[in-house]
Amino acid sequence: MIIQSDITPHPSVISMEELLYLEVPTPDTDKVCHWLQTSWQPRHGEKQQTPTGIRLVANGAKLSIFTWNVQRTTYLKVFAWASGFPQPQSLCRQLKSDLEQAFPNQYPAPPEIQPGQSIFDALAADYPKTVEYFQKFPQGEFDLQRAYWWEKRWRETVKNPQAPQPVIFEKNQPADPQFAQYDLVYIGGALGVIHAAVMARLGYKVLLIERLPFGRMNREWNISRSELQSLINLGLFDETEIETLVAREYKNGFNKFFDGNNPSHLKANILYTPTVLNIAVASELLLEKCGEKLRAAGGEIWDQTEFIRADIGRERAQIFTKSLVTGDEKIVQARLLMDAMGTASPIAAQLNQGRPFDSVCPTVGAVVKGFDPAVWDSEYGDVLNSHGDISRGRQLIWELFPGQGDEMTIYLFHYHEVNPENPGSLLEMYEDFFSILPEYRRCDMAQLTFEKATFGYIPGYFNVGAGDRQVAFDRLLAIGDAASLQSPLVFTGFGSLVRNLDRLTKLLDIALQKDLLDQQNLSKIRAYQSNIAVTWLFSKGMMVPTGMKLPPQRINAMLNTFFGLLADSSPEVAETFIKDRTSWLMFNKLALVAARQNPALLVWIWQMAGAKDFIRWVGAYFAFSFDAVLSLLLMGWLPQWLENSEAWLSEKYPSLWLSLLSLKYRLTVGT
Repeated sequence: MIIQSDITPHPSVISMEELLYLEVPTPDTDKVCHWLQTSWQPRHGEKQQTPTGIRLVANGAKLSIFTWNVQRTTYLKVFAWASGFPQPQSLCRQLKSDLEQAFPNQYPAPPEIQPGQSIFDALAADYPKTVEYFQKFPQGEFDLQRAYWWEKRWRETVKNPQAPQPVIFEKNQPADPQFAQYDLVYIGGALGVIHAAVMARLGYKVLLIERLPFGRMNREWNISRSELQSLINLGLFDETEIETLVAREYKNGFNKFFDGNNPSHLKANILYTPTVLNIAVASELLLEKCGEKLRAAGGEIWDQTEFIRADIGRERAQIFTKSLVTGDEKIVQARLLMDAMGTASPIAAQLNQGRPFDSVCPTVGAVVKGFDPAVWDSEYGDVLNSHGDISRGRQLIWELFPGQGDEMTIYLFHYHEVNPENPGSLLEMYEDFFSILPEYRRCDMAQLTFEKATFGYIPGYFNVGAGDRQVAFDRLLAIGDAASLQSPLVFTGFGSLVRNLDRLTKLLDIALQKDLLDQQNLSKIRAYQSNIAVTWLFSKGMMVPTGMKLPPQRINAMLNTFFGLLADSSPEVAETFIKDRTSWLMFNKLALVAARQNPALLVWIWQMAGAKDFIRWVGAYFAFSFDAVLSLLLMGWLPQWLENSEAWLSEKYPSLWLSLLSLKYRLTVGT
């Protein structure tokens, strides 16, 4: 990137020194420049205006202060020409402090929609590009209303964490024959229908309840072929059917973070990951096919139906619902209620006393056609990419995946520490997306066709131990994003759910067969991995704590440290790490090499994570080490012993049998 400034060669200047590099959290660069030229009063030097800032002259020495704009953000640098300027560091501290007062961080909330007002009219003043381009989507008004609703719901969850609306009640009552009876009732039809179809094919009577029209997705899904094999192994699809669900398989994926402002030892090679997220799944077709298989196995789907509440008794759960089409209320009964409602789940909020997720990735994007093939070869994808430094308190990261035909699915997201003052905004991110997409892909927005909006909040939860987060209640179990079942790096709830389908299905099947449906036993079905808990620190290193000012290049420097190591390692190491299969030895080797290459890394992480979370991470590391020791001691003989002991152990001690199987899965995939 070339920055136009007032710096020109001068015969007396032997070298120039960069004294300061700042991110100013505003897209209005002209306003920052005008403030420098008219309002700011430096302690030293004569001020002279330049096209992009000012020049300060004192004692024959000069300081150049210039600004530029990228990613809807203003950046500023101070360079010294020669030496002799009085107290340049003191002046830089003054400039930084004065800028923070003049241009503080802003965390705007969406405006309220007035009765009778359209979503486009309500948002046009605050999010003009978002309104402009959502009108180009086939279902743009519906999708924008959905994004608005999702953000409002998320903000309420984060801002009022101590007062979740109770929706689960303990109320024991006999079975009522007038209400339909099911083995399993799933609330949430995206990830929910995949697991519901699997369980229905095992012979269970299943009902799926979905708030939206069934099959409508606000995300696209990518996965690897080896992980897609889980759907074949469980008998949900055969190999021929799976191929119909593959919209595109690309040749290679790139991982690269901007390093233009990093020192040479913190620059990195491109990390190539040809077998990570390289399969674009036809997500709506997948849901449609899962729905067909669910119905063919005797299951039912109630879409456009809202979950109201559930009464949990000793023998059943009674679920109250309301049709959003007719307004009719229906009550059903189930042996087990499955929460698959995602990040906005009121059940998850209640079970965890309103405690929000530790982190979240506000994610926006679109399925787009019309990219110039001379600019981007559709055989390749961007797995993780940044093309700039910290932007308005966020490190923006892009993903690009080739889709069906000439479609591209593009995402923009950032790792975000959940904070009541700054919950994270989908609409603000969409304004960024449409504004800076031409910077990222050098595209003509007028030539693009916008097929579908993709958005959501992808949750992150720092699991210190297997029982740290409550995902179960008597006759109730959460899966997917509602259970914070996700990876800290690149996988959403879809990838994590598919990778853990075998575990969830087999353990849940045992729990249903043996009637182990109390909270204690259902909690054992949780897909906890101690290696994921440890790598959570990487996602912590990608987020800027609210109110903290970091050097703009800091996060890219950290990412280049880790991904540079992976780029210089064997492809097997990189794939293992990114797919959450990191072993204890691999993790420690990579961590030691990273610390040697960048000794400041631990200090940076301490500053960003804080003492409390760093100590929590140390606890997670000891849990990871303990699991590694257990694996060494047990996995040589435990799986075979369990296989030989299944007949008597599952019959006489079913709860112990479930616990040991859960332990085996944990040690198999978590270490």
